[in-house]
Amino acid sequence: MNNDFSSALKKSGLRKTKHRTAVLGVLDGSARPVAAEDVYLSLKEDGVSINLSTVYRVLDTLASSGLVTRLSIAGEPRSLFEINTMEHRHYLVCVGCNKIECIEGCPLKAYEKTLEKQTRYAIAGHRLDIYGYCPECRDKGRGAK
Repeated sequence: MNNDFSSALKKSGLRKTKHRTAVLGVLDGSARPVAAEDVYLSLKEDGVSINLSTVYRVLDTLASSGLVTRLSIAGEPRSLFEINTMEHRHYLVCVGCNKIECIEGCPLKAYEKTLEKQTRYAIAGHRLDIYGYCPECRDKGRGAK
């Protein structure tokens, strides 16, 4: 997405507001999914006057419209959000520091087709999150070397 979110908001049937634009800007500038609290703190650092409850409402609206994707990661009590790039994604999750990174490509496409043939299910999708320790946590002595 680009920094002018007007057309994306309009296509989704939403008005362009300063809060929606600001929240989209934070998500667009993030390399990984972020929690509402992190969006709120980033906006406060940038001098945007906004309440945490407003951030939650804006994220809910953007997720309902399909502009934003809401993620639920096991072990993470909060929902995480990212710009909906319409790409199928999987994630690496550090159990030491909770850092989340996107995995490029999908190793399960062929397996889905095999499962469809074996089970006669019409596979609608899947989810894959891989848990471990990031290099920084491993360097600090957390997790297996």
